[in-house]
Amino acid sequence: MAKCKITVLKTSFNKDYVELYVEAERRKTLGPCEVFKEGQEFVVDAVSGPPPGFCAWAWDDLYKVVVAYFAGGRFGMWYEGKVIIACCSDGTRPVYFKIEGLED
Repeated sequence: MAKCKITVLKTSFNKDYVELYVEAERRKTLGPCEVFKEGQEFVVDAVSGPPPGFCAWAWDDLYKVVVAYFAGGRFGMWYEGKVIIACCSDGTRPVYFKIEGLED
């Protein structure tokens, strides 16, 4: 079965949005995502579900991109070769991922 590698490119923290929109008590402890670290790599296929330790919320965001990738989708002119960049939908501390195909 075909596989792809998901690499964590960057974890970020939008302090301005946190100050404006996050509940006051939560602001005291909120920082960049604590699940992922830059450089982490995960190998996945389209049917096995998220790899161990993968954030369920991020997997929900990336799964549609992974499935599109396996279906031959390359998102037109946006990306070159067999690489897609995607991120989780956490607006205050998004994580950016590189998704790339692995040879069988």
